Amino acid sequence: MGATAQVPLVGGVADGAVVTVELDRHGRPPLVHPHMGEGGLARAEMYELESARDEGPPWVYRWRGPAT
Repeated sequence: MGATAQVPLVGGVADGAVVTVELDRHGRPPLVHPHMGEGGLARAEMYELESARDEGPPWVYRWRGPAT
């Protein structure tokens, strides 16, 4: 496993959770994160990577809606 980062989830059912993701060769996390709930992939919530604008981590995953 390569370098990792902890990225907070903002909004949706997982608001406030933090996920550990592997960084790509450019030092960036994946552009999307599917958050699996009790229903597995069929009920996953999609989060999209954004740069954090204020103090704190350099990125957040912001809720975009259910995976369909």
